[in-house]
Amino acid sequence: MRCASRRGGACAGSRREARDLCGHATLATAYVMFRFVEPDADVARFRTMSGVLTVTRRRDDGRDGDDHAGDVFTMDFPAFDLKPTPVTDAMEQALGTRPAEAWLGRDLLCVMPDERTVRNLDPDQELLKELPGLLANVTAAGDTDSVFDCVSRSFAPKLNVPEDPVCGSGHCHILPYWSKHLGKTALTAYQASARGGVIHATVGDGRVSLGGGAALFSIGTILPD
Repeated sequence: MRCASRRGGACAGSRREARDLCGHATLATAYVMFRFVEPDADVARFRTMSGVLTVTRRRDDGRDGDDHAGDVFTMDFPAFDLKPTPVTDAMEQALGTRPAEAWLGRDLLCVMPDERTVRNLDPDQELLKELPGLLANVTAAGDTDSVFDCVSRSFAPKLNVPEDPVCGSGHCHILPYWSKHLGKTALTAYQASARGGVIHATVGDGRVSLGGGAALFSIGTILPD
């Protein structure tokens, strides 16, 4: 991966274990670039296996301090093409309930009848590994009194991640589906993991813009041998 900020700073990473699309890595790298490398920049572009990914920062100038805790970062990602796939007994056994619909892109997308079903899922991680797709994303429309257009969860046991707290690449499947079915281009999504997370999104022209916050977790020093 190679990335360049608006002012020309650049960084490089190994492709040995590269994934085609990863929201965590993109957001984290942009946050580090904006906070530590080029604090005056508000746009970062990354050349990746999925093409150029752009992250823009909207500053929260009303907050005191320099932690940028109120800044909003928006990632511009490609939308995955979804094709309908049959709902199978294997899906029901892995998830513990039968999906109403199933779609396949890079990941599997299972559509449930209601939000409660998604929130209460306790899937079998070993059986999930047998399903098609890299990740298993499960979604439903938000309840009628909810502020969210959709509620979802993302499971990735094939990557040794039982559940992704907030999955950017998963929402590149989830949000195009709901944009089409709800007839909306601007959506608010909720990832109903234990940690949870809100995503403000725009879908159109084969792209998905995902907006949210970021926080510094730790600072360390790598000492090579």
